[in-house]
Amino acid sequence: MWRHSTRLPLQPLPKYNLFPRGTQHLQSSFFHCSVQLQQAPPVTFHLQPKPKTCGDRIHTTHTTIFSRQTPTTISSLNNAHFSTKALTHHKLTMEHSLALQYPPRTDYGKDAVGAEPPYINQDAQQMATLMRGLEDATKKKSGFSVKKTTFNVAISPEKIKVDSWRFQEWDYKKTHLPTYARGLFTTKTRKGAPEIVIRGYDKFFNIDEVRETEWRNIQDRTMGPYEITLKENGCIIFVSGLEDDTLLVCSKHSTGARSDVETSHAAAGEKRLERQLERIGKTKQDLARELRKRNVTAVAELCDDSFEEHILAYGPDKAGLYLHGINLNLPEFVTYPSPLVQQFADDWGFVKTGLIIMQEIDEVKAFLEEIAETGHHGGRDIEGFVIRCKMTMERGKLPYQDWFFKYKFDEPYLMYRQWRECTKALIAGRQPKFRKHIKITEEYLLYARKRLAADRELAKLYNKNHGIIALRNDFLEFKNLNGVDAANFEAMYGGGASTETTRDIILVPIATIGCGKTTLAVALTHLFGWAHIQNDNITGPKRPPRFTKALLDELEDHPAAFADRNNAQKHERKQLITDVKMSHAYAKLVALYFVHSDINDIRRVTQQRVFERGDNHQTIQAASDMNKVRGIMEGFINRFEPLDLEREPDSGFDAVIDLDPIAGSRANLETVVKELHRIYPNLVAEVPSAEDMDAAITAALEAYKPDVRHTIPDHGPRNKKDNHHQQQLTQQPKKKKPLEYMSVELATKDVLSALEKTFAAVGPEQARFFKQLQGSRRLQARFHVTLLHRASSKQHPELWDRYTRIHEQEGGNSPDGELDEMQVLLERVVFDGRIMAIVVRLVPDENNSNNSASAKGAAAGPKWECANKVAHITVGTRDESVKPKESNDLLARWLEKGSGPETKIEDLVIEGKPLLNGVVKGVLSR
Repeated sequence: MWRHSTRLPLQPLPKYNLFPRGTQHLQSSFFHCSVQLQQAPPVTFHLQPKPKTCGDRIHTTHTTIFSRQTPTTISSLNNAHFSTKALTHHKLTMEHSLALQYPPRTDYGKDAVGAEPPYINQDAQQMATLMRGLEDATKKKSGFSVKKTTFNVAISPEKIKVDSWRFQEWDYKKTHLPTYARGLFTTKTRKGAPEIVIRGYDKFFNIDEVRETEWRNIQDRTMGPYEITLKENGCIIFVSGLEDDTLLVCSKHSTGARSDVETSHAAAGEKRLERQLERIGKTKQDLARELRKRNVTAVAELCDDSFEEHILAYGPDKAGLYLHGINLNLPEFVTYPSPLVQQFADDWGFVKTGLIIMQEIDEVKAFLEEIAETGHHGGRDIEGFVIRCKMTMERGKLPYQDWFFKYKFDEPYLMYRQWRECTKALIAGRQPKFRKHIKITEEYLLYARKRLAADRELAKLYNKNHGIIALRNDFLEFKNLNGVDAANFEAMYGGGASTETTRDIILVPIATIGCGKTTLAVALTHLFGWAHIQNDNITGPKRPPRFTKALLDELEDHPAAFADRNNAQKHERKQLITDVKMSHAYAKLVALYFVHSDINDIRRVTQQRVFERGDNHQTIQAASDMNKVRGIMEGFINRFEPLDLEREPDSGFDAVIDLDPIAGSRANLETVVKELHRIYPNLVAEVPSAEDMDAAITAALEAYKPDVRHTIPDHGPRNKKDNHHQQQLTQQPKKKKPLEYMSVELATKDVLSALEKTFAAVGPEQARFFKQLQGSRRLQARFHVTLLHRASSKQHPELWDRYTRIHEQEGGNSPDGELDEMQVLLERVVFDGRIMAIVVRLVPDENNSNNSASAKGAAAGPKWECANKVAHITVGTRDESVKPKESNDLLARWLEKGSGPETKIEDLVIEGKPLLNGVVKGVLSR
């Protein structure tokens, strides 16, 4: 398709919020700058503003002819003529060619001159809370884990030590982490106070990788300007200043030299930085002082093929430290606008990262999708973009927080990575493993073997990450292909499917409880007669190897077998993959990966399924003990380790099929069948009809009954008497847990929305404690009004008896123990720097009375009433030493002494005094 463009008009530079959350707006002349988007003349041509017409012909001055696949520039075609009829169609196409309208720019720095950068000092209380959360995560199970590594800063005159804090990658998808920084280093000041010295970005995700990065959520919950930066392809380098003027240079999780490599990433980054500072006549101490004065970390990408090759080429003319971010050293994520980043790069000799700024998210989406067609932009191959904007928890609600997402182009870069890892396997004498691009990869490996055999030096260089791009490009030239064509080779020319595979397939789910793996297994057995081995049917010692043996035994008589266990942790997958490969050289393992992106949604949906299923499960009898089941399911979710095909043991899978745990079993069944037909067409020769798949799911849901039932024991100390009577004890009815308290639960988002609106209307000093609770994740995960607690039952015996009776009679009617509904009016928020609470009023309705059968014998009046002196919601506490129940003490002091500087208590009227819907629930003792 041929395209052309018109001259781009002058456009005002987007207004920027050059201030972090909770701080004063910083005024700057930068807000009113204008720029001309008239860059890269070789890539565009310009129609004259008022072209002269001659019949049906238009005179133009410059033209660029753009192919959909490969841009080909023809310049200096003066007085070229186009037919207006032909031009009409092409003009419409070019006017919508966002790629040409938005070339990446590196000159925004000049427009930021005079702008004040955001500044916030590190808060002692916030830092103390952060450090407690990090230290606790290294010592006890919190549903996530943190690895702490201490480094001596070799060049520090004061021998400063820094601590690196490293989360597991999959933990970033969980709520309530102490911080979401990916790359975090702390130290102690001369006064012994903790401080952040390196702060990376909050972990950000690709489009559709998590719920937040689904386009509908991005469109609903973000605001511009949208800063689109090229995703440079190197290794990340962090730079900041220490208290003794030492320049601290780190990679993601380490600093200084390392014994396991010749030159560490941090050391290579520091050498490159020394050269760049020398060129501009500045020193490392100068940069250290500047960064410390600003309380920031400079975030750059080291791209230098002479040090280490990645996927894209960075020769001598392109090599350097590409500065793409400056983050404030705070627990919460606050980052500089990109024009200020480019200005800093100008001042300190960094390479500037290409930048595009747009105002509307729909235009951003269209731009990204257009670039994805070719993988080219600005005259170069690119791997993708990082998009920087602001996001809110709820559409249109304050505050909006700094937030990133990325748009990565899968191909041909995944294929290039596969070739790199396969080549390294060849050099190491291992069998290369690959799942995609089978035909073209086989041809690449044949070529690579010949080159490696002919040049022994090539292997040595390749293992040092040199010669990777040259070997790849030589092969593509030999095949007369470009990368995109190579990635589409099988689609164009066929091949790629494992047509020789007809049997010996083991399907391995990677899931948590309630995802539907057993339903899927039974449905596949119904459709194809495959084997189905349930781990829970195997009792006694040494279950894992016996589980593997049972699977392999079934492959003697069946073409495929379903390995029905969760396989949620890597050690389980390692055991299965290792045992199968050692015993059956030709067996292929296919991972059925239930992708755990939105943990909250998965928790909600899977619990609902399990409770609806009741006791129809081998180990989880939901109808018998709901609270215990919730605890078991939560344990599986916390221990879940996502699939990582780049590393062992998951690299041992022969194929992967992604499934959605929230989708129904029918949808997942169809996905599995169609993917197996695509990958192994001689195993699944024909996709069953929709009616057959419907019948298979019906059979799985209605006909399945567990063969063996297990009781999950409590893991406390046992003695011989316990063991002797264990069987009799498990047969006795379980003692019901007593009621701990009666409450009214409210929707978290509604309470947070009311708080955010209230604190957005006041100054930063009054909002400071709320921001601290937000930043340190000390807000309650769920909000409720306690009506009466067991601890106060003796003071209110009649009310406690009534609540206990109602709960015993009606509490089992709902999986969540819901008893009733009522409304709650939010009146005031009260706080003192230690704890925060909302004063509320319970609003009875005509149905909320004591006339129900559940409360026979009780006095007339409201069915639900609060025994506390002040009905309230505890919002959050400063740290773990402050208990939520202390909100009663706070409110008692507030009633007696009031608010003000003398009492150190503050209160605010809740904006709009919203009336929220609540659910009355009984909460059992643990």
